[in-house]
Amino acid sequence: MEQQWFDRGVERAQQGDYVGAIEALTEAIRANSSFAPAYDRRARVYFDSGRLHDAISDYTHAIELDDRLLSAYYGRALVRLALKNFPGALADVDRAIELDTNYAAAYQLRGTICRRLADRNGAIESFKQAAHLYLAAKDKESCQRCLDRVKELQPPQPSASTRKMPQSPIPSVEDFYAQLLDRVRKGDARNVLQDLNWAIQADENDARAYCCRGIVRLQIGNTREALEDFNRALQLDANDALAYRNRGKVRLQLGDRAGALADFDRALELDPEDPLVYVARGNAFRDVGDYPRSLSDYGRALELDPDSAQAYLNRALAHTRLEETRKAIEDYQTAASKFCEQQDWDNYHDTLEKLQQLQAGAPKSVARESSSEIPKDRLRQRLLLLVGGHWELAERLIAQAKLYYPNRSEDWYIEKIVYDIERERGMENG
Repeated sequence: MEQQWFDRGVERAQQGDYVGAIEALTEAIRANSSFAPAYDRRARVYFDSGRLHDAISDYTHAIELDDRLLSAYYGRALVRLALKNFPGALADVDRAIELDTNYAAAYQLRGTICRRLADRNGAIESFKQAAHLYLAAKDKESCQRCLDRVKELQPPQPSASTRKMPQSPIPSVEDFYAQLLDRVRKGDARNVLQDLNWAIQADENDARAYCCRGIVRLQIGNTREALEDFNRALQLDANDALAYRNRGKVRLQLGDRAGALADFDRALELDPEDPLVYVARGNAFRDVGDYPRSLSDYGRALELDPDSAQAYLNRALAHTRLEETRKAIEDYQTAASKFCEQQDWDNYHDTLEKLQQLQAGAPKSVARESSSEIPKDRLRQRLLLLVGGHWELAERLIAQAKLYYPNRSEDWYIEKIVYDIERERGMENG
C-alpha cells in the first residue's frame, strides 16, 4: 500500500502539486513508518516548496532509517547550504561522495560549499573532479560549467604544480588520469585517446591531459605527436616529473640521447624515488655502451621496487651485450616470474622467448645450471618447455595454483598450468 501512495506522491511532485505530493507521501509513511524513501522524497518536496526545516527533519529521519541512502545525504547538504550551515553541508556531501565516488553532482556541490568556506584549493579540485566525471559521461555542458568555475577561482596563469589537494578522502584529478592510463595498459588506447582529445577541447590548459595523451600516443607509436604533447604539458607545468620521464623516452627513440638523459636527470631531481626513471635512464646508458652506469641505474630501480619486472628484463639485455650469459639468464627468469605474477601475459611470453633464444645459444654448462632439477616424466617436461627451461618458475606457478585450488593432486596442478599457458598462447592441447 505504501508503494502506491509513494508513486502517487512522486507523480504529483513532478506535476508541481506540492500539497498533493506531501499528502500522498504522508499516507505512505503512515502505512509504513520505516519506509525511508518516502521521508527522502517528502523532504525534497518540502525543500522545493521552501519548507527548509521540515526538509532537514525528513532527510535526517530517512538517514536514521538507512544510513547509506545517498540521495538523503545529498539533499540534506543542499538544504544546509541554503541555511548557510556550511560545515554541516560539507559533512553531508563528503558522505555522499564516500558512498559513490563517481557522483559528479556531489563533487560540483562540494566545490560550491568549499567556495563559500573560502577554501579555494578545495573548490578548484572539487570542480575539476566534477568536470572530469561529467566528461566521462559525455555531459559537455555540465563539464564546461565546472571548468568555468575553476577558471573563476584560479589566480592568473596558474601552475599545475601549485595546486594543493583538498584535505578530504575524495579521489583526485590524478586518480582520474591514473584510471585512464590503466585502461591503456588493458588495451583500450583508442577510446582513451578520444576521451583525452575531448578533455583538451574542454580545457586547453590541462597539463596532465596533454601528458597522458602523450603517453598514449607514445604507446601506439605516434612519437612525434607524443613529443608535441609532452612539450605542451611542460609549457603548462615545468615541474611535471611524469612528462619529463616520458619525453625522455620519446627523445631516446628519436635518437636524441643527450636530450633524453637531460630529461631523465630533471625527472629525478623532481622525483628521486621513481624507479621507472632509473630504468629509462639505464636504457639510455645501455644504448650508448655505458654499461657500468646502466647497471647501476637498474640496481637502484630494484632497490626502490624489488618487483620491477622491467628492471630485471632490461638488465638482462645489458648482461647479454656484456656476454654475461649466466647473469642474463637469471634476470630473464626473474623477469618472467614477475610478469607472470602480475598477469602481464604479453611481456611474460616475450621474456620467455628471449630466455629460450639465449639458452639455445648458451654453453651447455650454463644451460644446465639454469635448470638444475629437470623433471623426467613427460607432463613435467612439457611444463618445463613452456616456462623456458626454468623449473623454479614452474614451481612458483604450482604454488600459486595450490593457493587458488587446494587439495588437488600434483599432476592436476601441472595439467591446469599447462592448459592455461597454452590457452593464453593460442596453442592446441595435444
